[in-house]
Amino acid sequence: MFTLLKKEKTTKARLGLIKTDHGTIESPFFMPVGTNGTVKSLRFEDLESIGAQLMLANTYHLYLRPGCDILKEAGGLHGLSGWTKPILTDSGGYQVFSLSKLRKITDDGVKFRSHLDGTPLYFTPEK
Repeated sequence: MFTLLKKEKTTKARLGLIKTDHGTIESPFFMPVGTNGTVKSLRFEDLESIGAQLMLANTYHLYLRPGCDILKEAGGLHGLSGWTKPILTDSGGYQVFSLSKLRKITDDGVKFRSHLDGTPLYFTPEK
């Protein structure tokens, strides 16, 4: 849930709070990219020291490795990574366009070949 705290009249900039099950995020915010669930070369303490309130991970890359089964066994991305604050995962839509030579879009979803080993993949809105 988003709560608007203040709106600047001239620039229309907004200050607010986003409440999630893993914590409240103050906006605006900096969001470090942890493609595979962790930010390379940084400890969580480092992220906290720069004021990181959440992390961005990538659905496509997490699907490839570690994969859905391992994520589920670990208790989700929070369980696997150990990050206790909010995590935003993208839809994988960027890969739909950036990996155009490895995919085919259908009415039901997107058929991919893994950029790692060529394994066939199928993404739908439900999966």
